[in-house]
Amino acid sequence: MQPLVSILLPAFNTAATLSASLRSIQRQTETRWECVLIDDGSEDDTLAAARAFAERDERFVIIARPHRGIVAALNSGLEHCRGEYIARMDADDLMHRARLAAQVQALEAAADVAAVGCHVRLFPRAALRDGRRRYERWLNAIDSPERVRHEAFVECPVAHPTLMVRREVLVTSGYRDVGWPEDYDLVLRLLARGKDIAVVPRRLLCWRDGAARLSRANETYCLDRFTACKAAFLAAGFLAASETYTLWGYGETGRALRGALLAHGKHPTHIVEVHRGRMGNIIHGAPVVAPEDLPRLPRQPVVASVAGEKPRRQIRAAMAAMGFLELRDFVCAA
Repeated sequence: MQPLVSILLPAFNTAATLSASLRSIQRQTETRWECVLIDDGSEDDTLAAARAFAERDERFVIIARPHRGIVAALNSGLEHCRGEYIARMDADDLMHRARLAAQVQALEAAADVAAVGCHVRLFPRAALRDGRRRYERWLNAIDSPERVRHEAFVECPVAHPTLMVRREVLVTSGYRDVGWPEDYDLVLRLLARGKDIAVVPRRLLCWRDGAARLSRANETYCLDRFTACKAAFLAAGFLAASETYTLWGYGETGRALRGALLAHGKHPTHIVEVHRGRMGNIIHGAPVVAPEDLPRLPRQPVVASVAGEKPRRQIRAAMAAMGFLELRDFVCAA
C-alpha cells in the first residue's frame, strides 16, 4: 500500500504510554497511513512494544537506532516517510479518531497551505495549573493562517504534535539542532519562507502534560532558548531593514527580548510604557514615552513585548486606532 499519510513518531523510553498512543493511531477513520516510529535508543521496553504492534499491523514501520536525540531521530525517520502528507505525533499523546481525515481534508481544500495543525486538550486535567489552562485557551483561539502569523512571536502558535505538513515542504526544510526548540524553529522557518500554516479548529489531539515532557526536562526548551529563537527570527525578518526599533513594554518579558535582540545588533531607541511614574526616565539610552507619543516618533518597527493576553489585546487595539498595521508596523511578542 502506498500511504497517503506518514506519521512521524520518535520515541525514547516511552513504554508506559506508547501502546495507548499507537492504538489511537489504529482507530483513525483515515486508514491510508503508515507510522514511521523511530526508537531513539530506548533503555526500557519501548522497542519491544513497538515491534509487537508492527507484527500485527504492517502499517507500523519500526526503526531502531542508537540514542542521538530528537532532532536526529526526526530527520532519520523523515527519510523513510513515503506519504504525500507527514503528520507529527509523540509517543505519549493520543489522536482523536478523526484527526488524520480532518487534516487531510484541510490540506486538499487549500493548495496554498503548506501545513495544518489542530486544537488540543491537555491532560491529565486534574494536574493542570492555571498557567497551563491559559496557554491551552490561547492556543485553541488560533484558528487561521492569519492568526498563526500574528501570534508567532508570542509562543509557538501550533502544537508540534498536531502538525501535518506536505511532504515536499518538510523534506526541504528538515529539522535543525541550533540550541533552541526544533519545533518552534521549524514553524518560524516555514513562516519566514512565506508558507501558510492553517489550523483545524477542533480538539483532535490529547496532549500529555507532565514533568517528564521533553520541554520540561531539557534545557533546549528553557524560556531563554525560546527568547533567543524569537530574537533570531525577528532580527532576520521583521527587523532586518532597521538596526533600531521601538520597544513597547519593559517588564521581565521586554527586558529579556531586548537583551536577546542586542546580540543581533538591534536596539530600541524608545521604550513605551503605560505607567505614568516611568515617563521621562532613560533606560539604556532610550527615553520612556507614553503610547500616545508613538505617532510623533520617527517611523520605525515597533515590538510589543508583554506577557499577558489582555495587555496584548489592548496594545493591538491602540496600535490599530493610531493607524499602525500588525506585521507591517508592529509585532506582538512575549
